[in-house]
Amino acid sequence: MPDTQTLVNDFVIKLKRRKVEGAQATAKQTAELLRSVISQQRVPYTNQAGVLIEAVRAVGEQLIAANPMELAVGNVVRRVLHIIREENVSLATNAIGRLSVLAGSDDEDDDERGDCPVLSAAAVAAAARSTLRPPSLHTLLEDLPDLGAAHHTSSSGGDSEGKSKSADKCSRSRKLKHDVIEAVNELIEDIDTCHEQIAEQAVEHIHHNEVILTLGSSRTVIEFLCAAKEKQRSFRVFVAEGGPRYQGHALAKELVARGLQTTVITDSAVFAMISRVNMVIVGAHAIMANGGVVTPVGLNMVALAAKKHAVPFVVVAGSHKLCPLYPHNPEVLLNDLRSPSELLDFGEFSDCMDFGCSGGAPLLNVVNPAFDYVPPNLVSLFITDTGGHPPSYMYRLIADYYSADDFHMLIAEFKLLLEKHGTEGFLRKFERLLEGVGSGPRRKDKMHMIVVIK
Repeated sequence: MPDTQTLVNDFVIKLKRRKVEGAQATAKQTAELLRSVISQQRVPYTNQAGVLIEAVRAVGEQLIAANPMELAVGNVVRRVLHIIREENVSLATNAIGRLSVLAGSDDEDDDERGDCPVLSAAAVAAAARSTLRPPSLHTLLEDLPDLGAAHHTSSSGGDSEGKSKSADKCSRSRKLKHDVIEAVNELIEDIDTCHEQIAEQAVEHIHHNEVILTLGSSRTVIEFLCAAKEKQRSFRVFVAEGGPRYQGHALAKELVARGLQTTVITDSAVFAMISRVNMVIVGAHAIMANGGVVTPVGLNMVALAAKKHAVPFVVVAGSHKLCPLYPHNPEVLLNDLRSPSELLDFGEFSDCMDFGCSGGAPLLNVVNPAFDYVPPNLVSLFITDTGGHPPSYMYRLIADYYSADDFHMLIAEFKLLLEKHGTEGFLRKFERLLEGVGSGPRRKDKMHMIVVIK
């Protein structure tokens, strides 16, 4: 079996060369790679969750840097980090629960037990999470329960208690990786079946004799429309051709092959045709934390037209496309420029691109963006594998799927600043960096990262 670094390097090359097509395939392969990293990672006797988190984070930073525009990679990395944290907390809670049961069954040491506080589930969870935090002055001063002190007993009977603790730690050592891998397997299955789970909801949203407009080529949209057709819904689909790559042509061909009445229109005709449309259904490249959407280019125009004519604008996307970042975050790239050859024939326009005139600058420039950003006020509904949600509900899904500690890859961010400005220049920016994060938990994390990188 190839070693972990070989697998990581191979996938990094695929991401850089854009060899992986589609967010679902990218998310699935990322999850499978991280599962291999976790499986092959050797963990110490203590702080196993911390070691797994560092290993996943290190690999995740390489993958994100390989193709920052593919936000599904970062989403899956953060989902896996969240899984590790939650499984660690769950095991810690269960372990303390077993110890509490054993202590409660011993009737001979009532007086001694009276001196030992019983830890609540919340206290155990706080203690477990504290082991995953980087060391800082704030962490050292936090009043978290000391598990060792809470269960300290006299030397009598200490040998038997020590053996039970040792056995419990060994059991937890084996179980943590197993539970994390099982949870990652469930994540991979959810990614693999997201189209089917979304398509099951089609009959609730598409009705007889409706006209649906779509733009772009999305497998989720295709399965959603075809699922409604299979439920005997009779409707027509308007497909905007989606220039300059004209993905709408292939989409229309596939819809016709599966028995749907389809009409192809030009992108510039969207506003003229929108008054005949009952609903706009589109896919997404990524769903941002504020409810905005990164979509194929041209969909912002469609969303504005839909808003003007009070036509519902519905986005169908798997939960692996839900990104916990905001559009204004510096690590978020909202667009990607494709080859100008998709727009113009260089042979035909070569005389307009003569670098010899106008001081070496060509008179004709070509810009070919790949994506649009649709703000949340233009979106009516998100349909994901967990159901339908308004844009204002995205924050709740983010809280379920991600941990706040993993929203930003701070180590990579500070390394870039250090390389760019040098040590002295970096330290001069110290106060401004802290001002940007106020006095919340991100301030503590950034202070720690500065110390670590120095």
